[in-house]
Amino acid sequence: MAAPWPEDPSLERHFKGHRDAVTCVDFSLNTKQLASGSMDSCLMVWHMKPQSRAYRFAGHKDAVTCVNFSPSGHLLASGSRDKTVRIWIPNVKGESTVFRAHTATVRSVHFCSDGQSFVTASDDKTVKVWSTHRQKFLFSLSQHINWVRCARFSPDGRLIVSASDDKTVKLWDKTSRECVHSYCEHGGFVTFVDFHPSGTCIAAAGMDNTVKVWDVRTHRLLQHYQLHSAAVNALSFHPSGNYLLTASSDSTLKILDLMEGRLLYTLHGHQGPATTVAFSRTGEYFASGGSDEQVMVWKSNFDVVDYGEVLKVHRPPALPAMSSGNLPDVDFPIPPGRGRSQESVQSQPQEPISVPQTLTSTLEHIVGQLDVLTQTVSILEQRLTLTEDKLKQCLENQQLIMQRTTS
Repeated sequence: MAAPWPEDPSLERHFKGHRDAVTCVDFSLNTKQLASGSMDSCLMVWHMKPQSRAYRFAGHKDAVTCVNFSPSGHLLASGSRDKTVRIWIPNVKGESTVFRAHTATVRSVHFCSDGQSFVTASDDKTVKVWSTHRQKFLFSLSQHINWVRCARFSPDGRLIVSASDDKTVKLWDKTSRECVHSYCEHGGFVTFVDFHPSGTCIAAAGMDNTVKVWDVRTHRLLQHYQLHSAAVNALSFHPSGNYLLTASSDSTLKILDLMEGRLLYTLHGHQGPATTVAFSRTGEYFASGGSDEQVMVWKSNFDVVDYGEVLKVHRPPALPAMSSGNLPDVDFPIPPGRGRSQESVQSQPQEPISVPQTLTSTLEHIVGQLDVLTQTVSILEQRLTLTEDKLKQCLENQQLIMQRTTS
């Protein structure tokens, strides 16, 4: 019999400040900040350090539907029912650049792993890709025939996956801009989709109460979970790729063991629908939000090990060498019936691979400063444009007065 985890996931903190349902959450790279969006049209940036004050960003004119930190953590993107995307510098000033993005509600925003571009999805039935630093629209993907609720880049940035109310999940090649495959197994609207950290699989959540996992190489359905009793609104992969976290309108969160194909935990905390979930970049924490206006931070209490090594352990030796993030090229098992299980297989902790911290920190700092400088220049340009418009208006008014005076 498998050994249980040392501890169950535990609720660490409540964040209260939103005045309506919480729609989205995301952690910064260093887990020092947690962003959340709400139907109250505001964006909140919470500090994980106790006793620190939160930032409230007001700029959107309608509900905030999605948030995503840039890979460096120095920028924060948000999408809204007001049809715009804003890129914020998540500091006390809370300045932002506006992208007139779509002709309907923006449901999803997600940065590419290099931070150079981001992808948006909208009720106008399109997926759009944008340049972050040039603040320029690049191209549109438009084969969905209903609202597009979610779009995500693959970890290597070469693919995009989208989920729609047309009951399909579509896989796109970013370079050719072609739809590579459509997954049509969902019995209802598809609410959320994301790539496995290895990039070899995708998981999608649906209004039909299910979660499905497909292999993007063979397009085979690998796993099908029907563990929630209401719509599944969001999901998040643990960075190890071994676990999947879900949030449902049945007011529960569930943690699935993907390697064993079974339910590990059912977590109760939200009063009413749980609308959003996200693991931190290290997997040590996860956050959830709900229609109860609450943002909750949980400690996962999973063993912290080197994730690349864990995935190597699970790869059959007969397979050809692949990058350390790839999943084994085998079918995941189909999970057993419903129920709460707290058993799991523990891997032996591996020695972490040493990374030159000084080099990493320097590069992150440079990228972060570039992000901030780009956004600052954009904000100044916007202000300059406004000033020019005001000057033109003043001159026009002056000319009108002069004409009236002379006549």
